[in-house]
Amino acid sequence: MGRNPVVGRQGPEYHAAQLPENPVAAGLRVKQIRSGIGRPASMRRILVALGLKHHQAEVVVKDTPSVRGMIVKVRHLVEVRPAGEDK
Repeated sequence: MGRNPVVGRQGPEYHAAQLPENPVAAGLRVKQIRSGIGRPASMRRILVALGLKHHQAEVVVKDTPSVRGMIVKVRHLVEVRPAGEDK
């Protein structure tokens, strides 16, 4: 039996969102990449508060300390990049 190829791609560096260092005036583009099903209710409430209603939803939010705190709580469920940046 061969080694499972997924084993090398586990851990926070592969699944956790990296917040941009410098605050961007346009805000942050947040995309939900993992489902909230099976997660604690507090995490599901944070996803709704960010405006993410379903899997693969994408929203632009203001870059404020409170929003950054919410993103940190669900960083393993979302992908973040500056709002002005294209795909």
